[in-house]
Amino acid sequence: MSNKKHHARTRAQESSNAIERMYITMRHLFNRGFYKPMGISGETLREALLTLRPEIYGSIAEEKAELEGLLYVIDRLPIGIEQCTFINLTSDEGYGSSHFKPIIPEKRRRHCYRIDAEQMNIEITRGRSDIYDILTHLTFLFVESHKISSRVLIDDEGTTTRDWVKLEKVVVDNNDLSQEEREIAITHAATILGRTFKEITNIYGQFATHGQPERFLHIIYWLGKLAIEEQVNFNKRTITFSPVLRERIGHHIHGEIWADNIKEYLYKSNLLERPIHIISANMHSVMNTLFAHNVLKSKKGSQKSVFEMYEALSKKENELLRNKVTKEALLKGMAYLKDTSGASIDVQVFDTSEFDASKMDVNFKPAVEEQKNPVILVMDYAFGEQAYETIDELLKPYKIKGKNVHLNVESISIMGKAGILEGGKGDIMIPSAHIFEGTADNYPFENELKKALLENQGVDVYEGAMITVLGTSLQNKDILKFFHNSTWQVIGLEMEGAHYQKAIQAASKVRGNIRADVKVRYGYYASDNPLETGATLASGGLGTSGVKPTYLITRTILEQILN
Repeated sequence: MSNKKHHARTRAQESSNAIERMYITMRHLFNRGFYKPMGISGETLREALLTLRPEIYGSIAEEKAELEGLLYVIDRLPIGIEQCTFINLTSDEGYGSSHFKPIIPEKRRRHCYRIDAEQMNIEITRGRSDIYDILTHLTFLFVESHKISSRVLIDDEGTTTRDWVKLEKVVVDNNDLSQEEREIAITHAATILGRTFKEITNIYGQFATHGQPERFLHIIYWLGKLAIEEQVNFNKRTITFSPVLRERIGHHIHGEIWADNIKEYLYKSNLLERPIHIISANMHSVMNTLFAHNVLKSKKGSQKSVFEMYEALSKKENELLRNKVTKEALLKGMAYLKDTSGASIDVQVFDTSEFDASKMDVNFKPAVEEQKNPVILVMDYAFGEQAYETIDELLKPYKIKGKNVHLNVESISIMGKAGILEGGKGDIMIPSAHIFEGTADNYPFENELKKALLENQGVDVYEGAMITVLGTSLQNKDILKFFHNSTWQVIGLEMEGAHYQKAIQAASKVRGNIRADVKVRYGYYASDNPLETGATLASGGLGTSGVKPTYLITRTILEQILN
């Protein structure tokens, strides 16, 4: 008689399996070249997403519409995509020099082109993670659209409810609405979506654009209209992948061009053989830390703390102040390399030999010999797997007249935002290892950033392993609780860490492209806590609460580099 126990699968195991199925399915559909998201070919993707029920997508598995998840997705897809029956994912195929005007989503750096009334083209130049991100968001969008059609369709002939007829008239007429007319339309939309008048009123303005204040109504109408056409006329929406994209993906085409452009600039500027420190960060924190103090110190309110100064610079209305800091930086050793490769990663190069140490509030003692002064190379954020592509290419030797010249890379620092599993928004995480989600692959490392360096400065700091996830939009509480509560003891999640470390270890320990003792630094500030209801990415940004942790990490990195 067998003594084996048969255990039912836990929610964490079901969720992990759903993520695996989603990624296998997405790669299969990509190789196939096309699929219909709400047809048989998209069924596995839909079922896996509904099994997973990611936190960002809120009530996706319920009958009522998900509002915060819809806002999160809409901000990351091109304006007008809800009207398109055909969505074509392409490589960089020359549309930039055509008459088509690029549409760039508010919160994703990708070029999109509205080809005609029915078709949207989306350029993929940042690797597979971009494809996974788009397909997941589109699956959510189409699932939500069918919720709408199911609530408004009365019969198989296409007869719809009174609420839908009223909403359709408002959208088709496209007139400016009075407050009374808007509230009547919101009332009809609330019935269609299974949400309260108050819930829709609270989020309504967040969908609005300068040219389309009633955009929420238009999005709901078009999502419902195309879903009705699918159900009544079987006119199904289709996603295609261009042959050129399928041929190019995974070959580092954009990353190689991007890295060569940077190394060419360093060579022509006689900086290639100087000590180089690479920082992956945003395009303002390093520049502001180095130059804002001297530019703004004479202004009224100079008694403010340095972090209040950074906070002022981060506010939208202070563009003039930001321009002054940028102008000072460009005069005192900073060069700005606008990306032309398609990687969508701009770069700043700081020649510290041109710094005036007496005018900085970060400690710096320049070397007597100019060639010993470091060069700081700041690259904008990569996206998921793109982190491996860019760093792998950047760390390769530069070929000059047939000879390989190795870069003298002394340190690589990665800073950015991540989800936290203990603590809350604005806290700091210092990883000791990165773990790949869905595998047992792990990358322990000696982090030059230490918890002790950032403590007692008004921000909570956590230290431990972090998980590199396949996509932030695919996380749910069950998986995250498992990683946090098990012996993995994960403190947070992000999308690039393991990709960066894989490239760094290969370049330093295996390929000999850079020195074996290269210093690495990883520091993240918490943008969300996906284990807390109302604290996920879909609940909104950090606002100014992200300023202090961002600059604490930046200043600590710079003080280590400059000293």
